[in-house]
Order: sequence, then structure tokens, then C-alpha cells
Amino acid sequence: MSLPGRPKGENRSAQHEGTPAIAVAVIRTFARPIPLVLALAVCTFIPVMMAAVRVVQIPLGALTEDSLRLASAPVAFFLHSFAGVLFGVLGPLQFARALRRRFGSLHRLSGRVFVLAGAGVALSGLALLLNVQSISTGLLDTARGVFGLALVTALVQGVAAARARDMLRHRAWMIRAYAVGMGSGTVAPVMFPIYLIAGEPPSGLAVDMVVVGTWLLTIALGEWVVRSLAVSGPLPPTPACPIASVSEDGK
Repeated sequence: MSLPGRPKGENRSAQHEGTPAIAVAVIRTFARPIPLVLALAVCTFIPVMMAAVRVVQIPLGALTEDSLRLASAPVAFFLHSFAGVLFGVLGPLQFARALRRRFGSLHRLSGRVFVLAGAGVALSGLALLLNVQSISTGLLDTARGVFGLALVTALVQGVAAARARDMLRHRAWMIRAYAVGMGSGTVAPVMFPIYLIAGEPPSGLAVDMVVVGTWLLTIALGEWVVRSLAVSGPLPPTPACPIASVSEDGK
């Protein structure tokens, strides 16, 4: 309900006071179900598809030469790939408010799978880091370890917030978890064409710096979204909602 003497809609605009108009416009656009899902799907399409291919290749023993070293830890490698597919596919869907509003039970179920998949990605990634000989620099290996632990932390915080019915804090931690979990994959649109041309994954300090830099940029973008959405105010209580929506408008 609008306050007396104020035009309709002014209260909602006041919620965004202090946030740049362009930021509000961008958030409102991509918080709508279709643009949001499409934007996240485009950003994560390549790493998700590569993980899906590995899910098939690993049991068949049909890995490419550049992935054979990871076969020394087949269980962790398979879990990392399989969990990565679930995490990448369910993430965009979980952030669409329409799913939570219209299909609450499905949203809660897929949210639990999302959390388990995220934990699988993090723990299997750490296992690979410890058990497989690395061909990366210490910079990227360190980043993988730190961000793996950060993903577990974000998921735990998000679940704890949901159990406490603090949907605003829950939403923030799930956004952070998704940004951390998919952060390294956002560099794929740049690296994948190089891989196709060269026939082998690009490597070296410069490449690892680009990967880590893109990872950090993705995390920073996620944090910017969290802080920008905070002006929308607390979400209404929702029983055990695993992934809160990213928009108060729901348009």
C-alpha cells in the first residue's frame, strides 16, 4: 500500500535509493525468469556440456588425451563432472522466482539437489587437487583449493539461513555459492575456441592468471548482485526454501 500523498510505485522506487538507476534496471531485467535463465545458461553452457561429455566418457574409458591424467582418480573425476552438470543446470532454474511461486515443492526438491551437487563439486575438486598431479601453476592450484572451501562455506551458510527462515541471507549465500562454483567456467567462452584451434588446453602462467582473474571477477559480480538486491528488503518467510529468488518484483 502506498503512503498518503505519494504516487503509486514511489515506495518501491524509494527502496532502491542509493542504487544506480542502471543497476536497478539491469537487475529487474535479468531477475525476470526467462532473461535470467537464458543469461546464466549462456554463461555456463560450455563447462556444463564439457562435464556432461565426461560423464559419458569416464565409464566408457573414452577420455581424450588431455584428460587421461584425471583418470587416476576416477571416482572423484566422475563425481566432479556429474555434480558439475547438476549444479550448472539447476542453478539458473533455482534463481527464477516463478519456480518458487508456482512449483514450491519442486523448487525445494531441486534446491536440495543443487546444494548436494555443489558440495559434490567442491569436495571432489579438492580430492582431485590432492590426488592428481597438477599441470597448472601454484596460482591456479591455490585458487582451486581456496574457492573449493569457499563454496562449501557458502552452501553451509545458505542452508543454515534457510533453516532459520532468513530468506534474505539465504538468497545472498546461494548467489555467492553459484558465483564461486561456476566462476572458473565463465572463462570457457575465451579458452574453448583456443582449445579447438590448438588441439590442446592452453596452459602457462598467463593463462592461469586469466582464469583466476575471471573467477574473481565472477565472484565480485555475484557480490555486487547481492548488495544491489539487498535494497529490496527481506523476503517473506518460505518454509525450507533451498534457493531464494533474486527479485522482489517477480516480473
